[in-house]
Amino acid sequence: MTPTLVFDIETVPDVAGLRLLRPEWAALADAEIAARAFAERRERTGSDFLPHYLHRIVAIGCAFRDDGGFRVKCLGTAEDEEAKLIQDFFRLIDRYTPQLVSWNGGGFDLPVLHYRGLIHGVPAARYWDQGEDDRDFKWNNYISRYHARHTDLMDLLALYQPRANAPLDELARLAGFAGKLGLDGSRVWEAYRDGRIGAIRDYCETDVVNTYLVWCRFQRMRGVLSAAAYADEIAAVRGALHAIDAPHWREYLAAWPG
Repeated sequence: MTPTLVFDIETVPDVAGLRLLRPEWAALADAEIAARAFAERRERTGSDFLPHYLHRIVAIGCAFRDDGGFRVKCLGTAEDEEAKLIQDFFRLIDRYTPQLVSWNGGGFDLPVLHYRGLIHGVPAARYWDQGEDDRDFKWNNYISRYHARHTDLMDLLALYQPRANAPLDELARLAGFAGKLGLDGSRVWEAYRDGRIGAIRDYCETDVVNTYLVWCRFQRMRGVLSAAAYADEIAAVRGALHAIDAPHWREYLAAWPG
């Protein structure tokens, strides 16, 4: 079995970077710097969504499936610096060469990982290989949009048409899964300022499980999984989550019919 790695990141404004780029803001509190950056962005683009390179990663959630079973966790610890989280992610790719799966990973998560990894000097040789070291990667690599080694499931299901994109939460719930619980992406900065990094990590983990379940449904749709194999895979995920003694998984399972 080729290992499958479903991933998701959670980010906050890179306040330290903004202080560097805007020295006139250096003495301001973090919240004020972020507020000014949001306001400038709204005035320029109509949205307060900051450029990808100004998103600092505070959590990377991973759902991993291989012959050893199904596991889900956020990389590292709540105290780890951004550079370590990014390095841990690319080390997984170096070690396993997994099938990467994401929801909007091509539009957000991977570009952020690229920029932030570059800023920190994180090596990621396997990830960036486009056939220079492994001939097979010339025809199927992690970088090319239409190659399958990384599947951005949102992008693929929409046939690469942004106006056809669907939100993960709603699609997951329509498919009979739990969907998002607790936080959403728009509230991560508030939770971070309140010191609730644990809640952010829990939310990130539930997001990758939602994505993995939708991925399984997609694999059933495209004929990779038979009806029986799909049922077994869903049961394996449910069993793995039941085995984790954590409040967010008890809440998630309670919200997941079946």
